[in-house]
Amino acid sequence: ACEVTLQPLERFDFDGAILFSDILTIPDAMGLGLSFIEGEGPKFARPIRSAADIKQLPVPDPTIELQYVTDAVSLIRRELNGRVPLIGFSGSPWTLATYMIEGGSSKTFKRIKALMYEQPQLMHQLLEKITRSVELYLNAQIAAGAQVVMLFDTWGGVLSTEAYRAFSLDYAQQIAANLETQVSEQQVPTVLFSKGGGQWLESMADAGFDGLGLDWQTDIGQAKARVGDRVALQGNMDPMVLYASPEVITNEVKRVLDKFGRSAGHVFNLGHGVLPDINPEHVKAMVDAVHKYGRIA
Repeated sequence: ACEVTLQPLERFDFDGAILFSDILTIPDAMGLGLSFIEGEGPKFARPIRSAADIKQLPVPDPTIELQYVTDAVSLIRRELNGRVPLIGFSGSPWTLATYMIEGGSSKTFKRIKALMYEQPQLMHQLLEKITRSVELYLNAQIAAGAQVVMLFDTWGGVLSTEAYRAFSLDYAQQIAANLETQVSEQQVPTVLFSKGGGQWLESMADAGFDGLGLDWQTDIGQAKARVGDRVALQGNMDPMVLYASPEVITNEVKRVLDKFGRSAGHVFNLGHGVLPDINPEHVKAMVDAVHKYGRIA
């Protein structure tokens, strides 16, 4: 994990390093039997199928079941030696629950939504247990040396407005309130990313995080106007732009920067992840353009 986390810094002039890990470490530590199948993605051998399954789920101790992650954080932090900040992360309770109930990736989310609508109290029991697990996990990453932590709510955008508040955002807000972000004299910033959550930015800005990650479908200029200076914004170039030429990439970087306004409170990033077959030189073109045009006068 340390080597893979540091590799991008050897090739690109990034301003931060993100822990090489997976959002499904918590359900794996709960004993659901995680595996990755080529062409299908993550699969759980023992997905959640009953109230008894939820009751029997343990809350993993991050110093035991997830010690390999916290050890990696400590090692990476030492190896970085102050070069750039180290970013830790976790999946959100709702997003983790989707994998745990569906048994893997899903296009319809029919199992979890059926449970959510048919037995909401049972759904809340599961989310409460996952939330406690995420709080412990992120606090352990902070204690091990993470200098920023992010909560990835990859599937928050599949919910209705009412369901998003009740089954996703309320739990994210609880996590934000229970993170131990004061380390010595340093404050550890926290960031919430909800893919497809652009319509709820105002509510997200009040959830207690220091920053919000934006997907590429959200206008970052309008987002800034909507949330003001309550939170910083991270994003949000369409990752598919990296398939275009360096010239197009540079222009798109400038467009995103101009939309925000070249002022404090913006962390340039993609609106989602980098795909495996992206030309590394195109990533370099993006980074170079951000450094050239993103400086605040």
